[in-house]
Amino acid sequence: MHRSPARPRVRAAGMAALAALALALAIPAPGLAADKPAPLTAEAAGVKKAIEQKFPGAEVRGVVKTPYFGLFEVQFDDRIVYTDAKAKYIVVGAVYDTETKVNLTEERQRKLNRVDVASLPLDLAIKKVKGTGERTLVVFSDADCPFCHKLEEELKGVDNVTIYTFLYPIDSLHPDAARKSRMIWCAPDRQKAWDAFFATGALPDNKGDCDNPVAKTAELGAKFKVNATPTLVFADGSIVPGALPAARLESELKTAEAEAKKLAAARKS
Repeated sequence: MHRSPARPRVRAAGMAALAALALALAIPAPGLAADKPAPLTAEAAGVKKAIEQKFPGAEVRGVVKTPYFGLFEVQFDDRIVYTDAKAKYIVVGAVYDTETKVNLTEERQRKLNRVDVASLPLDLAIKKVKGTGERTLVVFSDADCPFCHKLEEELKGVDNVTIYTFLYPIDSLHPDAARKSRMIWCAPDRQKAWDAFFATGALPDNKGDCDNPVAKTAELGAKFKVNATPTLVFADGSIVPGALPAARLESELKTAEAEAKKLAAARKS
């Protein structure tokens, strides 16, 4: 996948981690549809208070005790860090389960940082219905991103899904992608123009000067911290970056649809 330019030096990794923590402590989370945080235990409440005292102004979205190392999971913005009971030390990084081979931190972040799919302005996206269209997939895509081209190939093997594609050119990487996106949007049949461009590179015959959503989708992606293309949003609101292979897409779609139904039932109860 293509990411926006970041700090290039490996030697700066430690500083980058600290910078990420600083950002996490400073920026409130916009428009996320995270799971409701579990009620704080007395111990977790103490950790929350200690963190807030050490980082004045920080919004702590949740604190829960983990089953490993006696650490507490603390959620700032859309990030997770770990700390001890006295909040003396903070660990920035991922926890892996060596038996299941699961990135536990990533799995938790996906659940905590869900997007409210119902709130997305889908009228600003190119809509494509395949088969019954009973499943939902939202994609942030850059016309000149090679990984987006790869995703389009993989999507040919996925059926019974409605795909909403937000045109999301990353100007710093692909300076001509915004122009192409506008031309595709201004075509009489946007979906046909999108498919034709990815199949042959052909662009519709227009100047791309119609009313188009490219600037708005850039703002939308920034709101949800989309910094790589393609970025996928599934029915349950979980966000996954990258050109997933068709088999993985099927697995993610199945899991997300089931989870979305559970979330809907929980909201009604």
